[in-house]
Amino acid sequence: MTARKTILLQWVKIALGLLVFSFGVHLTIWANIGLAPWDCLGMGISYHTPLNYGLSMTSMAVVILCIDLLLKERIGFGTIIDALLTGNMVQMYNDLNPFPLNTKLWIGIPVMLVGFVFMALGMWLYMRCEQGCGPRDALLVGLGKRMPKVPIGLVEILLWGVVLLAGWALGGPVGIGTVISTFGAGFVMQLVYNVIRFDPRDCHHRDVLEVAGELMNSA
Repeated sequence: MTARKTILLQWVKIALGLLVFSFGVHLTIWANIGLAPWDCLGMGISYHTPLNYGLSMTSMAVVILCIDLLLKERIGFGTIIDALLTGNMVQMYNDLNPFPLNTKLWIGIPVMLVGFVFMALGMWLYMRCEQGCGPRDALLVGLGKRMPKVPIGLVEILLWGVVLLAGWALGGPVGIGTVISTFGAGFVMQLVYNVIRFDPRDCHHRDVLEVAGELMNSA
């Protein structure tokens, strides 16, 4: 298989991975017990603008992508595809779901946990293509580099805190699910990756220029 076909196939896999990931995010929204910080902000923005949740998240991702560029972080085609598709895919699932929003906590918690599993699997499919991490991950890395004396975990908590505060101020859903998302999503993700024997740190991401060079050389 030529390099061009390999890269095009990887883009398809990235889109499929984001489709799986977005279904997981949709489940966390349908659970209706509170949202993770970024989703809370996206939903809050949708309450105060003509944009629905999907377009709010897409607009926010594009803004974050621009910040990543200003921070001189490595941007891959996967990063761009993520920014443009994920929010709209989640909105598609929200629109297609025939069931009313959940109102029971005992249903919402397991649904949210299942959502985390789909999110982990989607990220696995996406990251295996090694074409860049998501815009929010790149932002975290960029901020971490500029605060070298602050542990990256604390940087992430501070970033999430600011995002969550903004989302809450805009009326975004905050609840027990917010706490579960903040502390439980990573735990579930690690369990899934242990089962499928995948370590994101083994991925060697290529940026846009590297992949573009591969495409040109295979022409």
